[in-house]
Amino acid sequence: MTTMRPVATEEDLLAAPEDGYRHELVDGRVRGLPGGARHSRTCIAFATLLAQWVDPQDLGYVSGSNTGFRLPGGNVRVPDLSFVRKGRFPDERLPDGFSDLPPDLAVEVLSPDDRSRDVLDKVGEYLQAGVQLVWVIDPKRCTAAVYRSSTDVRQLGPDDSLDGEDVVPGFRCRLADVID
Repeated sequence: MTTMRPVATEEDLLAAPEDGYRHELVDGRVRGLPGGARHSRTCIAFATLLAQWVDPQDLGYVSGSNTGFRLPGGNVRVPDLSFVRKGRFPDERLPDGFSDLPPDLAVEVLSPDDRSRDVLDKVGEYLQAGVQLVWVIDPKRCTAAVYRSSTDVRQLGPDDSLDGEDVVPGFRCRLADVID
C-alpha cells in the first residue's frame, strides 16, 4: 500500500523550525538547507560588498538568505543573496512576506552538503522565472559559475571578477576578495 505524503504549503514553510537551517518550499516539501561557517562568512562578505555598491547609488534592494521568492512552478526559493532593481516593486514597497517578483540577481553560495543536481535545479528555476543573472559561488574551490541562461555559463577562478554587468551596473569584485 502506498502512503501519500501531504503536500506542504507556504504556511508550512513559515512554520518551519528554528533549527539553524534555511528552508525552502520545493515540489510540495519543506526542505532544510545547510550552511556552515565558511558559507555564512562568504555570504556576509558578499552581501556587504554588494550593499556598499547598491545602496549609495539607490540601485535597488539587496536581501539576504531570509527572503523567499515565489516562482511560477509553485516553489518558494531562498537565495543566499539577492538583488531586485529599483522600480520593480509597486510603489517601491518591499513585501512583508514572500516576493511575487523574482530577483534580478540570485547568488547561491555552496555549502559542503549541497548536491549539484539540487543546485542546478534551483539555477534552472531562477532562469525560467526571469532572473537575469545567477552566480553560484564555491568557497571551498574559490570558483564561481555565472549563468545568464542554461547555455550561457562562464566559469571563474579566484583571480577573476564577478561583474554585475547590466543587472547591477558598475559592480565588480574579485572572487578571492569575498572568500576566506
